[in-house]
Amino acid sequence: MFLAASWLTQVLLASSIMGSPVDVRNSLITTPLTRRLKFSNGTINLSQHDKARMATFRNYNTRRQYIDIIPVSNVYYGYDIAVNVGSPSTTYNLAIDTGSSITWLRNSAYMQTVTSVNTRHRVRETYSYDSDYDDGDDDGDNDDNEGEGDDDDEGEDNDDEGNKVYIKGTVWNDTVTLGGWLTVIAFPLTIAEIVKGIEEDEIGILGLGPRPLSLGALIDEPDRTIPTITDYLYYQGRIDQHIVGIFFQPTTTEADSLSGELSFGGPDKTRCIGNIVYTRVTTIPTASNYWCINQKITYGSMEILKTTAGIIDSGSTFLYIASDAFEQYQTATGGIHDEITGLLTITLTQYMALQNSNFHIEGQIFSLSRNAQIWPRHLNYELDKNADLNAIYLIVKDIGTRSGTGKDFNLGFVFLQRFYTVFDSSSSPGHVGLAKTSFTDITTHL
Repeated sequence: MFLAASWLTQVLLASSIMGSPVDVRNSLITTPLTRRLKFSNGTINLSQHDKARMATFRNYNTRRQYIDIIPVSNVYYGYDIAVNVGSPSTTYNLAIDTGSSITWLRNSAYMQTVTSVNTRHRVRETYSYDSDYDDGDDDGDNDDNEGEGDDDDEGEDNDDEGNKVYIKGTVWNDTVTLGGWLTVIAFPLTIAEIVKGIEEDEIGILGLGPRPLSLGALIDEPDRTIPTITDYLYYQGRIDQHIVGIFFQPTTTEADSLSGELSFGGPDKTRCIGNIVYTRVTTIPTASNYWCINQKITYGSMEILKTTAGIIDSGSTFLYIASDAFEQYQTATGGIHDEITGLLTITLTQYMALQNSNFHIEGQIFSLSRNAQIWPRHLNYELDKNADLNAIYLIVKDIGTRSGTGKDFNLGFVFLQRFYTVFDSSSSPGHVGLAKTSFTDITTHL
């Protein structure tokens, strides 16, 4: 068995065999992303997906003590990256997720090659649960177990897993290539024999969250963490800085596909307008393992959320704020809760009267214009089969708890589409950078 502590040793040894990492170090490497737009039953599913993630964030602790787990609907709205694994390689489209740090791939899809090494380390990663909901329904769950994995799970927590959205698998070290040429060797890839609550065509996830998020996921060594893809790119000399930048852009047509980018080793400043504003990751114990920052939120000139901590998460669709802030936002906008979609709706007159939602970070203001605060109307038909195709839906939602928890907002995918985002692990506790782009103020959603 390869010990978790020896992963870095394996990396450095392999790098020395392949050649000096200095020879291949690059200051900035970019890889394209493909937009994903998949709904199985509309935004109620998206809302449930996000609601479960909010509950996971609220109740996360480093000992992985999850309770009252529920499955969430099989939907995802975000971006994929093409990842080549093995030699000869197989290409997999993995979802980008800044709210988790483990990179995993379904066992049924994984093709073992001469570079594949089974470490025998067992992993369980739980993605969502909700303490307010428990229907015991296991629909949509699927088992990728092909005769291996569960027979060596001694010491695992065998509590009722019927309501969890989770994966369970084995760590394999393998060669991984991003963008067709950016290669790392002996990368710890979790091959999931069991996948629960995630639709079958979801092949896997590229975890870009902070490494401490994996603490407790290694079943046999819960006090150790699993290195991320950014860790390995840096360890093996492929990048100069322990940084990943993410560029998304708002959807203008359903045909939009190649409209995103990851940059490793530093930000791609060609995507930015003005300076990148950096802020430290919060040191609040309940939130510091995530990409969690401090900010104040105003609607127009009215403060609706005082300076507090919250999470930036590409795996959530909407923008969530604490319940007391949401109540003020709903009153100010005049939004009415729509039972069909679960979103606030407004009239065209109310839309024209919308004021900017402002996010105050390090003395700078990042604003969502009125257009950035609504769901793209050309995609209304994707929300629900009974959704009003002409309705105007707001993308701000209630996080479910009042302010003061240390996780009082969640800036999801709809926020990240409007700003360039930098995640910097070069120093503890890390930094997050934000910058405007040419898409920050576009008006295509109406």
